[in-house]
Amino acid sequence: MDFFQPVLDGFGTVLDPTNLLYCLLGVTVGMLIGVLPGLGPAATIAILLPLTYGVEPVTAIIMLAGIFYGAQYGGTITSVLLRLPGEASTVVTVFDGYQLAKQGKAGTALGIAAIGSFIGGTVAIIGLTFLAPLVAGFALDFGPPEYAALALLGILLVATISNGAKIKALIAAAFGLLLATVGRDTFTGAERFTFDNLSLADGIDFVPVAMGLFGIGEILYNLEERHRAAKAPASVKNVWPSLQEFKTSAPAIGRGSVLGFFLGILPGGGATISSLAAYAVEKRSAKDPSRFGKGAIEGVAGPESANNAAATSSFIPLLTLGIPANATMAIIFGALLIQGVTPGPNLINDDPELFWGVVNSMYIGNILLLIMAIPLIGIFVRVLRVRGAILAPITALITLLGAYTIRNSMFDVLLVVVFGAIGYLMKKFGFEPGPLVLAFVLGSLLESNLRRSLLVFEGDLFGFASRPISGTLLVIFVVVALLPIIKSAIDRRRRPGLAATVAGTTEPAQKPSQKNKENA
Repeated sequence: MDFFQPVLDGFGTVLDPTNLLYCLLGVTVGMLIGVLPGLGPAATIAILLPLTYGVEPVTAIIMLAGIFYGAQYGGTITSVLLRLPGEASTVVTVFDGYQLAKQGKAGTALGIAAIGSFIGGTVAIIGLTFLAPLVAGFALDFGPPEYAALALLGILLVATISNGAKIKALIAAAFGLLLATVGRDTFTGAERFTFDNLSLADGIDFVPVAMGLFGIGEILYNLEERHRAAKAPASVKNVWPSLQEFKTSAPAIGRGSVLGFFLGILPGGGATISSLAAYAVEKRSAKDPSRFGKGAIEGVAGPESANNAAATSSFIPLLTLGIPANATMAIIFGALLIQGVTPGPNLINDDPELFWGVVNSMYIGNILLLIMAIPLIGIFVRVLRVRGAILAPITALITLLGAYTIRNSMFDVLLVVVFGAIGYLMKKFGFEPGPLVLAFVLGSLLESNLRRSLLVFEGDLFGFASRPISGTLLVIFVVVALLPIIKSAIDRRRRPGLAATVAGTTEPAQKPSQKNKENA
């Protein structure tokens, strides 16, 4: 009963009218953002950060969490109806969802996606409820060496697992670590990389970095890479799937929910990788894989369950370890710090109202999304008719005004513009901003705990290996760092052998033709 009492109290927190209103607002905005191609939950949360300043911490995080998992629902609508993924995690849904829509089964695809998303999200919330306290209890044994090793591993995992070139991701992460060192040294008081600018003496604030990279940067990039104009789809009929269709989809929903839950916990995992993995699992386990890409209902059910489960389970490392699993979690991490809340193993005991309030708000949010998903389709599709040239300036203006209202400082606005330009150039040249933001957020955690550990170990780096947890984490770090190098070396060795095999098989076939030429 001691365990369930805080959980039940958390429902009391969520059912407060203000918190319910913000939960509804969050999931509605999230669905809208999911529908709009390009913007994404990370950019939206970054833009809305200033609005959370005058709100209670639990209320603010309930809204931001709602935006995150609500975006997974919204992205499905345009993926199915318009072949236009609103979110990166719904790209896979296009393969079979759009084919179903062309066959007149758009309602079935959206209905099964809504049900799968609801079940996947709910399974992950139940897992979060029971697993998070265990992880937090284990993490209470963490000291400075363990946190330093964990932060280092988290940065490396996100940099190496993220989409795009690994070298570029590592460069972005290194730049993020460099930005984290700007300002006064907390140990010595010396100024670093401030260039005698008093505004930089206290370091670079997280909000201008997030708003610039994910707000202005995304807006500029999407203006240049404008998506094709979307046409209004035909009316959606027969929204709820038949009993037979649900029976066909049920195993895919179950597998996707479990797979998404575990992949969401891993740093760098997230909803996008989970949906791709779930689609691959369904195609491999199907009796007739050729159906996939031609309108297989499992190709919608599995990925949609997985991406919502992953979106929810990614809160586990954030709330229990203080380690963001992806870029959106990094921004929510920043929002918690702004509110004076430090995520970590003590959060469950120190602030149970916030912890269980946020967790239980996801139950309510998932129910709200299930109810709203289908009726709002028509409204969301009309929004797509608004030209990007109109939406972009309005969004940019809101972002800059929000940056100014944080501290009434034009320097913050300038920082947003600078990081907006950096974000645009990063996207243009194939650098993902996610590793940069994660490294920036974890940089201070890494530096402070590394230096505390070195003080304890009197400068002996081998002290990290002498502690079981930090030693294990460092071994995992080395394995993750060396694995791509070993894999590329094996691939290079195989290529000459493969070339020789191909040459050997083609040579006999060429000899007779050469002999015939000579005879001729």
